Amino acid sequence: MRFLSLALAVFAAIAPMRAHAQVVETHRLTEEQSAAIRDSPHRTQLRITIWYPAVPGASEQPILIGPEAHPDFIVGTAAMDAAPAPDPAEGKRPVILLSHGFGGSARLMGWFGIAMARQGYVVVAVDHPGNNALDPMTVPGALLTWERAADLKRALEAVLADKVIGPHIDPRRVGLAGFSAGGFTALVGAGARVDFARFERFCAEHRDDGVCKPQAELAISVEQRKAFFEDPAYAETVRHMGDDHSIPNVRAVFAMAPAIVQGLDPASLQKVSVPVSIVLGTADTVAPPDTNGKVAASLIPDALLQILPDVGHYDFVADCAPQTEAPVCAWAKHQAEAHDAAINAASRLFQSAL
Repeated sequence: MRFLSLALAVFAAIAPMRAHAQVVETHRLTEEQSAAIRDSPHRTQLRITIWYPAVPGASEQPILIGPEAHPDFIVGTAAMDAAPAPDPAEGKRPVILLSHGFGGSARLMGWFGIAMARQGYVVVAVDHPGNNALDPMTVPGALLTWERAADLKRALEAVLADKVIGPHIDPRRVGLAGFSAGGFTALVGAGARVDFARFERFCAEHRDDGVCKPQAELAISVEQRKAFFEDPAYAETVRHMGDDHSIPNVRAVFAMAPAIVQGLDPASLQKVSVPVSIVLGTADTVAPPDTNGKVAASLIPDALLQILPDVGHYDFVADCAPQTEAPVCAWAKHQAEAHDAAINAASRLFQSAL
C-alpha cells in the first residue's frame, strides 16, 4: 500500500485542471435478467446514464435533483442528448463504469461523471435495481451486492452496441469507479470475491460498526439478513455469490469511501492486479476507514490510499443545494474538498492506466 495524507489547506493547490469541453448527458434502457429478483415490481430493465464529450456548440443546462424551484442537489451542467464530439487524434475514448452508493443514483454521482467526461472519457453509470433512490428499496436489492457488478457489465455491453455512442468507445480501455457500496462494486468488478458469511461474522463482533448498523436508506436487521440467505427462493442466486464477477478489460479502479469491505475475501483482494486508488475521509462513520478503505488498501498490491481530514461519507455525493432538507446533507460539510480531491486522484489514475 502506498499512503498519502493531505491537509485540507493544500486542496486548492492540487485541484485538477478542468477542461472546458462541453459534456452530454443521455439515458438508455437495457435488459438485465438479474434485475427482476431485486426490483420491487420485478422488472428486468436497467437504467443507464451516460456522460461524454459533446460536439462543439452544444448548449449545457443545469442538472438538478429534486424540484427545480427548491432542488436537493446541484449535480452540474450538461447538454441533453447532444451528439458526441469527434474522437481525439489518438483514437477512440476510454470508458469509466461508475457505481453509486447504497440507495443512491447515477445522477447523484453526476458531479464525478461530468468531470471525467470533460477530460475526454465516456462515463457509464446505472441505477442499481432495488437499491436506488428512484424506486422502492428492496431486501434483495440491498443484499445481492455481487449483482451490482453484473449491472455495470451489462450497461457496458449495451452502450458498446449503441449506434450513437458505441463507435466512440475503446472497449479495451475500461476503468471502474464507485462510491461507498459502489466502491465495493468496483472492487468486485476488478476480481474481488464476495464472502457475505465473513461480513456476518465481522458484524457479530462489531455491531456498532457503521456498515453493520441498519442503514438510513433501508434498515435491515440481522434477523432479516439471516432469513434472506436461508430462503430457498434465493438459493440459486446466492450460490453464485463467490463466483468471479470481474468485468473484462478493466485497467484501473477508483474507490471513494468504499463500504462492505469486510464482505470481500481477503485473498481475492491480494490478487487484484490492476492499479487501485482509494480516497476516503477521517470523519466517515458510515463506512469507517479502519474497517473498510484502509483494509482494502492494505491488501491490494500497491494500492494508493488518500485520507482527507474531516471529510465524511456523504461529502462524496452531489453538491447539496442551499436550504435542502435532504437527510444526508446534514452530514455533508466538506463537499468541495472531497470532490476536488477525488477528481484530481481519479484523473491521475485514469490518465496513467487508460
